[in-house]
Amino acid sequence: MHNRGRSFLILLAIAAFLAFINPYNATGDLSYPLALAYWTGMIIAGGVTAELCMSLYERIRPQGPVWGMLATGALTSAFSVTAFILFIEINFQGSVPMKYWPRLYGLVLVISIAITLIGYITSMAFDPKPEDQTANTDPTASFMARLPVKYRTATLHAIASEDHYLRVYTSLGEELILMRLADAERELSSADGLRVHRSWWVAKAGVTDERKDSGRSFLILPSGTEVPVSRSYRAKAKEAGFIS
Repeated sequence: MHNRGRSFLILLAIAAFLAFINPYNATGDLSYPLALAYWTGMIIAGGVTAELCMSLYERIRPQGPVWGMLATGALTSAFSVTAFILFIEINFQGSVPMKYWPRLYGLVLVISIAITLIGYITSMAFDPKPEDQTANTDPTASFMARLPVKYRTATLHAIASEDHYLRVYTSLGEELILMRLADAERELSSADGLRVHRSWWVAKAGVTDERKDSGRSFLILPSGTEVPVSRSYRAKAKEAGFIS
């Protein structure tokens, strides 16, 4: 909740700034409240598109570079905002020549790249930093510190990706947090666990049994949840002793 509230405030602040400087004279002679409403709508349209497309990028390329995810967000959000602007222009100002569209997209893309970078840098600055491993020998401690207090002493069982959220399975229950699975995997690199599917990371302590079905393997968590082991991760899972 705190992350979502912070993201909303950041977007609102960016909208307020853009309404004030009026880049490219986009809002003409509109009053500040109307300009703020205009830019807020644009940023919401671009932000929603960016979040959805970056989540899709992570699912398709879970090990992909961060710059690829950011580029995906910037390019696609610029596309949706351009479409939104054209919709407004066509309905209120008349037709817009198609030769103008690529230039409009380029202008929007400049702002989209800036907003995407600001969002990423801000999220990295505010996210909890991993604790010094010399001070705490539990390699999952820094990750578990992201959860509500009642889970801090729990044993980590597994993590599942759900859009741009993670569902964290522990010995004390489940909880959703805002984080990429690739980032969680990096933070848990020294923990006794393994990525077994593009959407799943499992701790060895969280595996109680294995089930096979038509050549496929499923890891059983203490809660009874079944975690699929995909073919691309099967060899590593077998080598680590997760499956037979």
